Amino acid sequence: MLHAVIMAGGSGTRFWPLSRVARPKQLLDLIGGRTMIQATVDRLGELAAAERTWIITNRSLTLPIAEQLPELARERIVGEPCKRDTAPAVGLAAQFVLRDDPDATLVVMPADHLIQPPEAFQAAIRQAVALVDAQPETLVTFGIKPTYAAETFGYIERGPTRSQRSEIRGQDVNDANAFEVARFREKPARSIAEEYVASGKFYWNSGIFVWKARTILDAIALYEPEMHEYLRTIGAAIGQPNFASVLDRDFTAIRGKSIDFAVMERYQPVAVIEAPFKWDDVGSWQALARSVGVDSAGNAALGKHLGIRTTGSIVRSTNEHLVVTLGMKDCIVVHTPDATLVADKQQEEAIRDVVKALEERGWRDYL
Repeated sequence: MLHAVIMAGGSGTRFWPLSRVARPKQLLDLIGGRTMIQATVDRLGELAAAERTWIITNRSLTLPIAEQLPELARERIVGEPCKRDTAPAVGLAAQFVLRDDPDATLVVMPADHLIQPPEAFQAAIRQAVALVDAQPETLVTFGIKPTYAAETFGYIERGPTRSQRSEIRGQDVNDANAFEVARFREKPARSIAEEYVASGKFYWNSGIFVWKARTILDAIALYEPEMHEYLRTIGAAIGQPNFASVLDRDFTAIRGKSIDFAVMERYQPVAVIEAPFKWDDVGSWQALARSVGVDSAGNAALGKHLGIRTTGSIVRSTNEHLVVTLGMKDCIVVHTPDATLVADKQQEEAIRDVVKALEERGWRDYL
C-alpha cells in the first residue's frame, strides 16, 4: 500500500521574522487558509489515509504539528532528537512503515511546497506508484520544468524516455513524460543555469520521491552502511520500552547527509517524471511573491499596505496593522508583533545572517 512521508524538520530561517524556532515556515499560514503542513496533507486526498501518513520532524515540533493535524495519531508524528538531514529521516520513516507493511510504497515530500492543482499532483503520484509496482527496484523523482535560470535549485538532467507502460487503476497509461535520469546537478551559477534552461533537457529537482520502503533501505545499506546499521538498530527497537533511548543514542550518532548525496546521485535505476503540476518550494520571500502575484508597480503585499512611489517590493503584515512605504524600491518589509525586517530584496539570502547575529547576541526571544 501507499504510505505518505512528510519531512517537516526545516527551520525556515529565510522567512524570519515570521518564521521562528518554535513556529517555523511549515507551521505558518503564509498565503491564507491553511498552514503549509496542513496544505501538504490536504493535497494527498485519497492517496494515503491518516493511518498511512507519517510526519518526520524535529522533536520540539511534534506537539504543535499534532495540534494542527488532529486527524493523525500521535505515533504517526515522529520527532528526531537532532537534525541529521534527509537521508536519515527517510530511513527512519521506512523503518516505521515496514513494521506494519513489508511491501510498502512511500511517497516522500517536504512539508513546505506550494503545488497546484492537487488533482494533477495526485495523478502524478499514481503514475509513479504504478511505475514502482512494475519495477520495484526503481526510485522515482519528479522534475519541474524550469521557468527561469534558478541558482537556488538543484537540477536533474534527463536521459532517454522510458519505454515501459504502466497501469493506473486498471488503465494502461503511456509514460511519455517519464525519463531515465542521466545525472543530478548541484545548484549552479547563473550562467550554467541559463545553459541548462536553454538546452531543454534539465528539470528543477522537486525533492519529491516515490519508492518501495525496502528498496530505499537497501540502497542506504549499499552506499551508507554505517548509517544503515544505526537505522537498523533503531528499527529493531520500535515498540520496545527502550525505544526512546535507542533513538536518542543511535540517531545522534549518524553522520547527516541528504538523500540526494547519499543515494540518488549514485543509484540506478532512477526515473524522473516531468511534473504536470505547478510547483514552488517557497524558499524565500521572493518565492512567496511569485505565488501571490504583484500589482501594477510590481509590489506583492500580504496584509494591509499602502505603497507610494514604491516599486518591486514585498510587504508582509496583517489586516490589522498598516504598513506604508514611501519612495521604496526592491525592498522586503515584514512586520510581526515583536520584530520588523526591512531589507534590500537582492540581499534576501543574507536573512540567515540576521538569525546568526541574533544567536550571537543572545537575543533568543527573537529566534
